[in-house]
Amino acid sequence: MNQHQIIESKPLLNAEGNLNEPGYAKRLLPVYSKPHDSWGRFHSKEWDYYYIGNEHYGAALTIADNGYMGLDSFSFLNFDDRWQTTQSKMQIMTMGKKNLPISSETGDVCSSGHGYSIEFINRGTSRILKASMENFKDGQRFMADIELNSIPAESMVICTPFDKDRHYYFNQKINTMRASGRVTVGSAIYPFDSGDSFATLDWGRGIWTYQNTWYWSSLNADIDSHAFGFNLGYGFGNTSAASENMLFYDGKAHKLDQVEFHIPVKDGKDDFLSPWSVTSNDQRVNLTFEPILNRAALTDALILKSDQNQVFGRFTGDCVLDDGKIIHLDHKIGFAEKVFNKW
Repeated sequence: MNQHQIIESKPLLNAEGNLNEPGYAKRLLPVYSKPHDSWGRFHSKEWDYYYIGNEHYGAALTIADNGYMGLDSFSFLNFDDRWQTTQSKMQIMTMGKKNLPISSETGDVCSSGHGYSIEFINRGTSRILKASMENFKDGQRFMADIELNSIPAESMVICTPFDKDRHYYFNQKINTMRASGRVTVGSAIYPFDSGDSFATLDWGRGIWTYQNTWYWSSLNADIDSHAFGFNLGYGFGNTSAASENMLFYDGKAHKLDQVEFHIPVKDGKDDFLSPWSVTSNDQRVNLTFEPILNRAALTDALILKSDQNQVFGRFTGDCVLDDGKIIHLDHKIGFAEKVFNKW
């Protein structure tokens, strides 16, 4: 499939509220602006999601303003001991009041409530993530103080239309940022060192259709002292202009075509904790995925439903860069998810 690359900066949307140029970019070239009318504010989806991890444990922090519903979320995952805890706080009718930035490159964002606070500070060449939550796990407090550096020059940027007027998804995924700092859960301290710890930013803005399913996988790893990562995903919107699939190596992005997650089925249902495979139609991705734990969450409130299965595990196999160089992964930690939403 032809992959249309956006190479010029221009407003993301035209006067009718549709994408000016569907496609992908390697930098944040499209210029986003927030909806000003009540319909747009009500339906808008905006979030900043950071995942920070190494081969032994990881943490995830989210601030989201999804129009009629806001969300702040804290997760910690222990791969060695195979447990995870997630706590989320929801707000009603935030309607843009969280004031998430219009660019991932500038602007801070913070949110707080009873017994918790979360803050993302953007210093341009670095980012500071601070978070605190009382009664996170078994009455224990969660705290995070993490700095991200080595932000790569290239990333995954995608402008995906839906087959419905005024509906679109604008997304940037920044992989292979180096992470340092620590997370504490009660008296347990989990340090992150920039020599072996990475972070991914999922920066999303858009207006979605009511019902959709997405698949997403992300990984960061040191391969022979080179920073390597991937962003793989599909399942929603009209991707005829471009997919969001990319490999990252030493700060450079390498575009892929289409991928597919082969999730095993047992008794007619997805068997998320059995081994998967992930392949691409251009033969540049051929991976096995051995799950460790599933960060599953189900919310079903009549007209709103979210069925999330974010599975963390180890990837083994080969990825091929644009120049033909083969990157071999040997049981490297990453995640792959399937999410169904009515929102």
